[in-house]
Amino acid sequence: MDQSQLKGLIRTVPDFPKSGIQFRDITTLLAHGEGLSASVQALADIASGLEADAVAGIEARGFIFGTALALELGKGFIPLRKAGKLPVETLGEDYALEYGTARLELDPTLIEEGQRVLVVDDLLATGGTAIAGTRLLRRAGAVVTDALFVIDLPVLGGKEALAAEELATHAVVSFEGH
Repeated sequence: MDQSQLKGLIRTVPDFPKSGIQFRDITTLLAHGEGLSASVQALADIASGLEADAVAGIEARGFIFGTALALELGKGFIPLRKAGKLPVETLGEDYALEYGTARLELDPTLIEEGQRVLVVDDLLATGGTAIAGTRLLRRAGAVVTDALFVIDLPVLGGKEALAAEELATHAVVSFEGH
């Protein structure tokens, strides 16, 4: 499946969650077996040229793609969770969202000092969530140099924000506008 076919499997919902936003809904991609497989394979193709000991996925949709990528690469998976979801002592990182604030948490015992970790999420918009995840992993001792996404929305500047954090970005598809 090529990029245009994958893009065709991602539903665009106009004016959600507010007027003027073109929401890129991946549930239609997830429900399409061949498309889901092709998107994970595309992520794996990107990751094959990168050094990684593990894959970290951002809750919730990053869990889907991150776990599948970790399995494809034969690597472990590290969940970056929403606040209050882990039953052990955690490290946390607060970050701003377009519509408020949020927090990611990590069980730091999952990270070995110097472990090379890829960050994975479904969509790159402004980059705030991926930056929070990267900072969290680095505080735990991981080396994080790359983030992978199924979708990039370039107009929102996420790639530039991640570059300022010395993080290279890679995406399977991109959409103009937001």
